[in-house]
Order: sequence, then C-alpha cells, then structure tokens
Amino acid sequence: MKINETNRIGAHNPYQKQHEARLSQSNKPRQKDEVQISAAAKEMLNSSQTQGTERSKQIEKLKQQVASGTYHVEAGKIAEKLLPYLKE
Repeated sequence: MKINETNRIGAHNPYQKQHEARLSQSNKPRQKDEVQISAAAKEMLNSSQTQGTERSKQIEKLKQQVASGTYHVEAGKIAEKLLPYLKE
C-alpha cells in the first residue's frame, strides 16, 4: 500500500493546535507559589517552642512516675472530659 502526498500543503493535523498551545505556554513566565504565615500562626509557633521545654520536663516527670509505679490516674478528671462526648 502506498500513501501519496503525505506532506501536502494544507493537510489537516489534529495535533497542531495542541502543539502550538504548548509552545505558547512554554514562552510565558511561570507563576511561583507563595506561602504567607499569619502573625497569629507565628505567635503560636513561638509559644509552642517556649512551652516545649516545660512540656518535655512534664513528660519526663510522668515517665518516671509510670516507671516507678507512683502515677495516679484521677478518675474524676477523666469523667469530666468524657461527659460532653457521652451526652451527644
């Protein structure tokens, strides 16, 4: 089988528009993503970092209590925290 006139002038190329669109997009400068952190978020970050040392001390204290067997669970506090979920 022989196909004649494969390079005809005015031949229809269905992919030509897609190719031209890609070329025109590649010439445009691309937008860069930006992230802005609010002042409230920065404040929260700073406060969490300052509380980090206090929290780590508290965690170590709790670990020691659990390891030695002196950790006491306060059932009243646990019940107060669970009560709103159980009322629903």
